[in-house]
Amino acid sequence: MPSYANVCSVFRPPLFIFVRKMDIKMIIEIKEIEFDSPEYKDEVELRDKILREPLGLNFTAEQLKSEENEHHLGAYLSGKLVGCLLLKPVDCKTIKMRQVAVDGTYQAKGIGKKLVEYSERLALEKNFDKIILNARDTAVKFYLKLGYRIEGEMFIEVEIPHYRMSKKLF
Repeated sequence: MPSYANVCSVFRPPLFIFVRKMDIKMIIEIKEIEFDSPEYKDEVELRDKILREPLGLNFTAEQLKSEENEHHLGAYLSGKLVGCLLLKPVDCKTIKMRQVAVDGTYQAKGIGKKLVEYSERLALEKNFDKIILNARDTAVKFYLKLGYRIEGEMFIEVEIPHYRMSKKLF
């Protein structure tokens, strides 16, 4: 029978190095995007990829032109657009949040939350006191966590279930 020393010298187990994974906080910059700018074109591409293509839909020139007077917000990570949303005034006190999209690689990392919180502050600065939105059924829990309330029954928009939601701003 070989001695322990001989076995150890013949058999060398692989070396495993364990590296503790550190939480790296992403620095997200949120800023307004000017309509019809190069950044706007990136925004449209992101919204198309996340919101429209999966449904087999495309933006029309008329739809894009109608966005001219909306507030376009973008979330940037190291200069790359990773999320966006639009705010459309409804009346002097109400603004509608729409077209909220976060790149799939960056979903569930707090970017959507940061966009929504920024949009709420912007709405208050512009003297709006209520945000309304039509949430896809898959996004309702996200908005409920942020203080939005469901108004009414489920309805179909662009072929998928939605709920009208709102939040009173203070």
